[in-house]
Amino acid sequence: MPETSPPQSPDDIDYELPTESIAQHPLDQRDSARLLVDRGDSVRNHTVADLPDLLQPGDVVVVNDTRVLPARLRLKRSTGGAVEVLLLEELEDRRWEALVRPSRKLPPGTEVRTLGLDVVIDDDLGEGRRIVELDPGDRSLLEVLAEVGSAPLPPYIQATLDDPERYQTVFADRPLSAAAPTAGLHLTNDVLDRLKTAGIQVVTVELAVGLDTFRPVQVDRLDDHVIHTERYLVPEAAAEVIRSADRVVAVGTTSVRALETWATTGELEGRSSLFIRRPYEWQIVDVLLTNFHLPRSTLLCLVDAFIGPRWRELYETALDEGYRFLSFGDAMLLSARQR
Repeated sequence: MPETSPPQSPDDIDYELPTESIAQHPLDQRDSARLLVDRGDSVRNHTVADLPDLLQPGDVVVVNDTRVLPARLRLKRSTGGAVEVLLLEELEDRRWEALVRPSRKLPPGTEVRTLGLDVVIDDDLGEGRRIVELDPGDRSLLEVLAEVGSAPLPPYIQATLDDPERYQTVFADRPLSAAAPTAGLHLTNDVLDRLKTAGIQVVTVELAVGLDTFRPVQVDRLDDHVIHTERYLVPEAAAEVIRSADRVVAVGTTSVRALETWATTGELEGRSSLFIRRPYEWQIVDVLLTNFHLPRSTLLCLVDAFIGPRWRELYETALDEGYRFLSFGDAMLLSARQR
C-alpha cells in the first residue's frame, strides 16, 4: 500500500464502525477469539489459541498485569440526586482524580455517599474530571470498593457483564487501572503455559490504564491533543529478559506505552505522557497483539505508527469478515513495518 502522510487530524484516523460489529459480551472461551495475522502482503485467520505456534523461540511476550478497579460508583446527594463517579487514579491518601457526572452541577465541597463510603467532590480539572476525597470509615478502601463499586465498562458496551472477572486478565495483579488492558483478556493459562513450553518467555509490566484509552480525540488537530499521563513500571527482572530478547511481542497498546516510555526516558518507573504517532522511531516493540480500536482514538494513532496506513485495509478486511471489535472483540497480530 502506498505510504501516506502522517495523520494530522482525527479525520485521518476515522473509519465507519457499524454498531453490530461492537462486541457486547466476552466469548465463553477467552482464547477462541479470532486473530487476524498480518503477513505484510496478505492476512491469515487464526485464533488466539494459535499464538504459541505463530511466535518463535527466543521471543519475549510482555503483558500488562494491572488489575481493573471496581471504579464506577453510583452515589446520592443529600437532596437525593444521582451522581456517578469513575475513579481514574489515586493521587494521595484518599484523594483521587475521577470523572464525575453531572460535574457542572456539583460545586466544590459537595458531599455524596453510598453505603459504607462518603465522597467529597472537590477541584474541577476540566473535561468532567474532578478531585474527589473518599472516606471508607474504618475499613480499607479496596474492601469497600469491592462491595459498592462496579466494573467500569466502556460506554459502547450496553450489555450487563454477568461475571466481573471476565473484564480482568487471568494474570491481573495490583488494582490500578480504570479500564482493562483488553488484548490481554484473550490469554489463558493454557496459552501462557504453551508459550513457555515453546521457548517463549512471558514477563509483566504495569501501566495504569487511564482516560485516553477509552476517549476519542476531541480536538481538530492531533498536535493539540494533550495525552493524559499514566503510571508505568518495568520491573528490573523483566527489563533484563527484554534486553536479551530476539523479538519483543507486546500484548496490547498499554504494554507498548510502558516499554517505549522506558526506552525514551531511560527510566524503569514513572509517568508516561508518550503520544505514539507517525513518524515514530520504535525502539523496543517488534510485534504487537492488539484489539480493534475506536475510530478517532490515540490507540489507532499508535497502530498507524506501527504498521503505517495498511491498518485501513486490515480493518476493512476484519469488518467484511465479521470480526468483533473493541474491548470484548477479536484481535490482530502485527509486525512492525520496515524500520
